[in-house]
Amino acid sequence: MAEQYPIIVEHLDHWFGVGEARKQAIFDINLKIKKGSLTILMGPSGSGKTTVLTLMGCLRDVMGGSVKLLGTELNGATEAQNVAARRKLGFIFQAHNLHDSLTATQNVLMGLQVHGAGQEAKQKQAAHHMLELVGLGDRSSFLPAKLSGGQKQRVAVARALVSNPEVIFADEPTAALDKESGLNVVKMLKELGQTRGTTTVMVTHDNRILDLADRIITLEEGRIVKDTESGS
Repeated sequence: MAEQYPIIVEHLDHWFGVGEARKQAIFDINLKIKKGSLTILMGPSGSGKTTVLTLMGCLRDVMGGSVKLLGTELNGATEAQNVAARRKLGFIFQAHNLHDSLTATQNVLMGLQVHGAGQEAKQKQAAHHMLELVGLGDRSSFLPAKLSGGQKQRVAVARALVSNPEVIFADEPTAALDKESGLNVVKMLKELGQTRGTTTVMVTHDNRILDLADRIITLEEGRIVKDTESGS
């Protein structure tokens, strides 16, 4: 089942706050995400889409219900299990979170650190290749201060993809990009699904990329209100 559906969510609930201030934010979410698919989570601000993303990506503890990620149950998982799961993932956030003192290549290499020491020359070659794929081959030695906002975000995309993750979680990855760059990034994620079986779950408000999605899930007030799969 995990091979066909790397993410299986059943009766997922979540709360924020404690005591009288405790408020339920996610209500009975049920999802099966197909391997190699590009799934988009949409909804107004505060709808719960980023919370669902972080719960599936083991960045937040699962409180109620079940999340199985690549065969690992996250509800009650140990920190060691979470770390092992995260090593199979790639993350792209709206904030690029680059290290200011590192070059573009060195920042991309950070995406390989979780996999331990390896062949340095081979890793650098992989980092350069990813930067070329996102159109920054000529900026590989630049520090973030010398890059535009869109270029920084493309470095962050390269960092997330360089380890060839099984699942990519992306939160507003195109927000800082112009239309062409944004489309190119999402097309790359789509192609990874088709060629490598990489599964992508993305939160976005960007209507320009919806046609590329295999599935669009809309949330409102912590509940799924619409779930549309493409005919492709």
